[in-house]
Amino acid sequence: MSLLSLDLFEDMERVRREIDRVLGEDRVSAWSFPFSRVSFLPGRASRSYPLMNIGEDAENVYVHALAPGIGPDTLNVSVTGDQLMISGQKTPLPDDVKPEDVHRSERSAGQFVRSVSLASAVDREKVQANYKDGVIRIVLPKSEAAIPRQVQVKVI
Repeated sequence: MSLLSLDLFEDMERVRREIDRVLGEDRVSAWSFPFSRVSFLPGRASRSYPLMNIGEDAENVYVHALAPGIGPDTLNVSVTGDQLMISGQKTPLPDDVKPEDVHRSERSAGQFVRSVSLASAVDREKVQANYKDGVIRIVLPKSEAAIPRQVQVKVI
């Protein structure tokens, strides 16, 4: 790869960040997520579902993802390298509800996929996930290499 092409990619990334800043998620508008009917269309909003809190302690990374209305049989959590991926499907209105009976529909439905980079390497064989009360709770144990090790300092 030439130096010119690296500069081009850096320029494109700078432009993308500037557009994200101008059209940022903190901007309030009638089209902002999560109340938009287009939240499951490809684009910025679909990458923001489910909303997540991510934290960690010395041994684990914790993810709490707010995802009400998901069909439990469609929910998938996977870890590949340093990427956590959550996918599933929000169920639409029941079949017995006719479209003409709906006065307002603000609830999105359809498939979603969200992928986030993890700050620490995790032991993917020990990952645990559960779904209760519309929240996906994931515990990702850090790999041995990612856990800080206390080093004894010798005074000479």
